[in-house]
Amino acid sequence: MARILITSALPYINGIKHLGNLVGSQLPADLYARYNRGRGNEVLFLCATDEHGTPAELAAAKAGKPVADYCAEMHGVQTDIANRFGLSFDHYGRSSSPQNHALTQHFAGKLAEAGLISEVSEKQVYSNADGRFLPDRYIEGTCPNCGFDKARGDQCEECTKQLDPTDLINPRSAISGSTDLEVRETKHLFLRQSALRDQLDQWIDSKQDWPILTTSIAKKWLHDGDGLQDRGITRDLDWGVPVKNGDKDWPGMEGKVFYVWFDAPIEYIAAAGEWAAAQGLGDEAWQRWWRTDMGADDVRYVQFMGKDNVPFHTLSFPATILGSGEPWKMVDHLKSFNYLNYDGGQFSTSQGRGVFMDQALELLPADYWRWWLLSHAPESSDSEFTWENFQQSVNKDLADVLGNFVSRITKFCRSKFGEEVPAGGAWGAREQALIEELTTRVGAYERHMEAMDVRKSAQELRAIWVAGNEYLQSAAPWSVFKQDPEQAAAQVRLGLNLIRLYAVLSAPFIPTAAEGLFAALGTDDRSWPEDITAALSALPAGHSFTVPEVLFAKITDEQREEWQARFAGVRKD
Repeated sequence: MARILITSALPYINGIKHLGNLVGSQLPADLYARYNRGRGNEVLFLCATDEHGTPAELAAAKAGKPVADYCAEMHGVQTDIANRFGLSFDHYGRSSSPQNHALTQHFAGKLAEAGLISEVSEKQVYSNADGRFLPDRYIEGTCPNCGFDKARGDQCEECTKQLDPTDLINPRSAISGSTDLEVRETKHLFLRQSALRDQLDQWIDSKQDWPILTTSIAKKWLHDGDGLQDRGITRDLDWGVPVKNGDKDWPGMEGKVFYVWFDAPIEYIAAAGEWAAAQGLGDEAWQRWWRTDMGADDVRYVQFMGKDNVPFHTLSFPATILGSGEPWKMVDHLKSFNYLNYDGGQFSTSQGRGVFMDQALELLPADYWRWWLLSHAPESSDSEFTWENFQQSVNKDLADVLGNFVSRITKFCRSKFGEEVPAGGAWGAREQALIEELTTRVGAYERHMEAMDVRKSAQELRAIWVAGNEYLQSAAPWSVFKQDPEQAAAQVRLGLNLIRLYAVLSAPFIPTAAEGLFAALGTDDRSWPEDITAALSALPAGHSFTVPEVLFAKITDEQREEWQARFAGVRKD
């Protein structure tokens, strides 16, 4: 039994996430977690809301609520939606937790001890109208790279270029809209990432199996231009982790907090501490996942994220861990994703464009969305959501292939043999050929899942469903029954066992539908098919079942057109 630690990028607390956010981190991470649990591995799957920084303060101000209250409320909303999407986190934490405060301050202290923190006086934008320094995201303006007029002071959402607030053309306060801004001097702590460049370079070179997308982004940041830059890790904000040197005050840093990008990845570790506390377990329970001197040396740690998060997870967070000099578990595999675009444009949380997770669940159950998103995951390049493609995929894959197979075999059995697995007959050459094909395909499915090739896994799973349909079509038990009921019984028995096999294999993709199939079959046997012949005999003759409800309803042209029109603009909350 392997031990697999899985984290997905932390979603910001400011509102409900869109489908592009979902497929870029949490959903494929859930797929991998469910698969590994299905194979009998020990899994700890962690995520949390990212609650510090400018977006939280701005969103709370817009909602007219204290930021702590707003974050608590939105954590509840995001947790509920994650549950309804079938995201099987072992713990869904909060970066504002006491555990994350303590760990962030601990890491800062260790980095300072190692000489990797410097105090830098820098010029920062001050808003006279707001009476405060404006951190990066509190400043909006025109991007000097692409001309987008709503670029933020840290990054342009349109062209993804990293920016400094002083780069923006016609800058304004995101709080008040005021252009009465001036540049003043303030002191901040910087993480001396540049001192760790060679160490980080060697570490990334050792990751031969990482996606090209991941390593190319990391190498670009390491070597382009002047190479890896030191990065500020403090901000002039009220809300966040107070700046401390371990558990001691940090002279000159009063009233400042750690920058959200310093504390957010540390929450991966803190979330394990939150999980242990919630289970009533001691520190050793989470340390065996995270400290190599306490048992984490046999853990495989996998991270999932969109490409915009790669620099921080390949460079900044590893710099924090390496620089601490402590035996923390480093990531083994970093699975990164390109962007999912929406109907000719971009999904955008700030612009309210696209379909958001709560809206999606108002239209259809989670499994419809899970299947489409995973089978179209933006792995090798950006992909695009269109309503036509969504309709076609749901109707052809889920309704016509899987749903049709389940409906035909269960209804035929009920009409000829009753609601129990029929006895009699024996398998012949056709059944042996199917077993051989399934053995090959399940092996390929396992390899793709192990490699985290999400699209290829979905294609192989669909091919496994298709194989059952083709068998049923060629065996034609409804015709055989007229001359040889015993032979038809053997074919139907195989078909009913195929449903159980499909439920096991499909559960990582469409968990709710899989649970419905287990319930209809009256079985708790979720054992992975190590041997296909044995797996196709799991439900013995005489075993009772019920005919399930329609597994997946088709999407009509009228529904598609209505949804297309409804989501053509931007979200109005």
